[in-house]
Amino acid sequence: MQAAEQKLLDWLDKGYHGDMDYMAAHGSKRTRPHELIPGTLSVISARLPYWPQAAAPADAVLNDPALAYVSRYALGRDYHKVLRDRLQKLASRIETAIGRFSYRVFTDSAPVMEVALAAQTQLGWRGKHTLLLNREAGSYFFLGEIYASLPLPPDDAASAHCGTCTACLGACPTRAFVAPYVLDARRCISYLTIEHKGSIPLELRPLMGNRIYGCDDCQLACPWNREARPGAVADFAPRHGLDAAALVELFCWDEETFLKRMEGSPIRRIGHEKWLRNIAVALGNAPPSPAAISALQARNRHPSALVREHVAWALARLEEAH
Repeated sequence: MQAAEQKLLDWLDKGYHGDMDYMAAHGSKRTRPHELIPGTLSVISARLPYWPQAAAPADAVLNDPALAYVSRYALGRDYHKVLRDRLQKLASRIETAIGRFSYRVFTDSAPVMEVALAAQTQLGWRGKHTLLLNREAGSYFFLGEIYASLPLPPDDAASAHCGTCTACLGACPTRAFVAPYVLDARRCISYLTIEHKGSIPLELRPLMGNRIYGCDDCQLACPWNREARPGAVADFAPRHGLDAAALVELFCWDEETFLKRMEGSPIRRIGHEKWLRNIAVALGNAPPSPAAISALQARNRHPSALVREHVAWALARLEEAH
């Protein structure tokens, strides 16, 4: 993990983490499991496929600017809860088999270097898009960990199979990859639509297309994902038609509707304000239509200055295109 720790420090020094101050908040605990959870002797890494077979084809939605594209991992139930429950059950089964031991389960919920840890196992290797890759599963899966006080024998790391391929890097709409294995989060659509708290940079808005929550482009371009099997967990099936919903329809949700329909969804944590901000940008990138213009005009006097700014930008775009 020493190499991963140095890469993290270099990444932070360059400011590539943007608003994600939590990435620098825990010092070496992120890369040293025994410092985060004293007594940790081994880390058990696990993956859970999520790609929803029942969802509308990703390419078809991305190519229809009137529709909203939501990253396929977020169409169903919040993966944090689903995977954490499964890891807890796994730990309990281990205890039943060998006796009690100290452990903590994590699912993207603590300062844990999930990909770096998993890349030391046979689960996969780190791809040039920074995600874990596996020859059978591609990258469409969640990662979780059990920090355990068990002295387990270490795995051999999986070999890498990206070769000279750079499809993922070239597919990024905002050119967020500085180099292979290096992502400038400040340009990443997933960061801009989820983590970023303020105004989306003007030069990046037209490049975001109709992506309102997350982005899958680098994964969609990866050859290893062509043969990846879809997930079989019912919790990850699309809810509320989010796999191919109309932008105008989603933009008209009031806060009560947003909170109710996003209950149990990872999307809920961005809040209604950022939800409207993101969709306003997508509407500004869509062809002008009476419905889109009317929906935007209805938010012209929204209490949030953030929403009003992006609505004004979108209206100006549509008026110019018209």
